[in-house]
This record gives sequence, structure tokens and C-alpha cells, in this order.
Amino acid sequence: DGLSVRGKLALQFGGAMVIGLFVILYPGFDGHLSVPFLKNIRPDLGWFYVIFAMIVIVGASNAVNLTDGLDGLAVGPSVISFGVYVVFSYLAGNVILAEYLQIPYVAGSGELAIFCSAMVGGCLGFLWFNAFPAQMFMGDVGSLAIGGSLGTVAIMIKQEILLAIVGGIFVMEAVSVIMQVGYFKMTKGRRIFLMAPFHHHFEKKGWHETKVVVRFWIVSIILGFLALATLKLR
Repeated sequence: DGLSVRGKLALQFGGAMVIGLFVILYPGFDGHLSVPFLKNIRPDLGWFYVIFAMIVIVGASNAVNLTDGLDGLAVGPSVISFGVYVVFSYLAGNVILAEYLQIPYVAGSGELAIFCSAMVGGCLGFLWFNAFPAQMFMGDVGSLAIGGSLGTVAIMIKQEILLAIVGGIFVMEAVSVIMQVGYFKMTKGRRIFLMAPFHHHFEKKGWHETKVVVRFWIVSIILGFLALATLKLR
């Protein structure tokens, strides 16, 4: 039957803690956050950054997993998200461009642009077979790995909060589940949405699966452009 939910979470938090500690202890890294649109504000979390990194990575991992409920739904926004981080990784690794755009300079992060490009290519190749009607499914192994990779890249190039923008679809899906479960327990059986995650709500409203997927892709593209706009909007 595979790992239990607790077992998966334990492994996820364990791996995320290692990454968080690496970021804090590695020379040149620190616990400062980058705030989109407010580039002069960089709060320092200190050692609490390790906990923050764990939340970002595990949250991103499970958010992508929750989104993977319709053919092509999770992999489309993943392509867009990694595409945006290709740009940010390259810029963060160039000291001149990073200083000009007022984003954190992270030595060597240009290599992550190659990784993100590979993820874009891999996701596009997978999408060929995962588009409706799907011939191939990513499962937990794929969705958790994609989300974890996104969270890790965001941590490594100091663009953690930006992930909430570029990965807004994933955030929306995760929040819809949290709201649904919380409201269901508080009201003893009542629901906010017809069904959670959020994409199933629209299916219950009569939208065809492909309409839900394409419209979510459109929203993801808009969020991707908004994330890129933070490079100049202050």
C-alpha cells in the first residue's frame, strides 16, 4: 500500500529541514526574505528560516499533489512556474543584473536555471501524454517531486514568497482543501465548495474537465507574467 500519510510527511519535513539548515549554514546564504514589490524590505528570520523553508518546500510539494486531479492540470502550471524560475535563477546568478534589479545575488544560482529548464522540458514531454484523455499519470512520486523541486529552487535563489504568486494555482488548490476541511469540522457537515480541491468544484458546476484545465492554465500564465513583473515593479 506504500507509505502512510504520516510517513510521507515525516520524510518530506526531514528532507526540507536538511535543505533549510544548508541554506542557513552555507557561506553567503542567510535568513533574509525577499518581498515582491517591496524590494527594500528584507525581514531576517534568523534560525526560524529553517522552519520557514520546511513549510515552503513541504507546502509546495503537497499543493502540487492536490492539484494533480485532472488530466494536465498540475503539469501545465508546473511548466509555467519552472519557466519563471529559469529567468529568476539566471538573473540571481549574475551580480550585475541582480544589483540592477534589486534582487538577492546568489553565487552559482545560474546553474539552477539549467535545472529549471530541464524540468520545463521534462514536464512538456510528460504533458504530451498526460493531456486529456491521459495515457500517463504522474502519481504521488511525480507530483510530490515536482512541488518539492519548485519549493527548493525558490529557497535556493531567495525568491520564496514569489512562489505564492507564480504557483498561485497550487496555493488556491491547497487553501480550498484547508478551508473545506476546517469549515466541515466547525459546522459539523456543511461545506464551502461543492467539492475540494477547487477544480472539482467547477466540475460539479457542470464545467467539462478540459475547460477547467485550460482556464486554470490561463490563470497560471497571468500569474507567471505577474511574477516576472515584480522584477521592475516596486
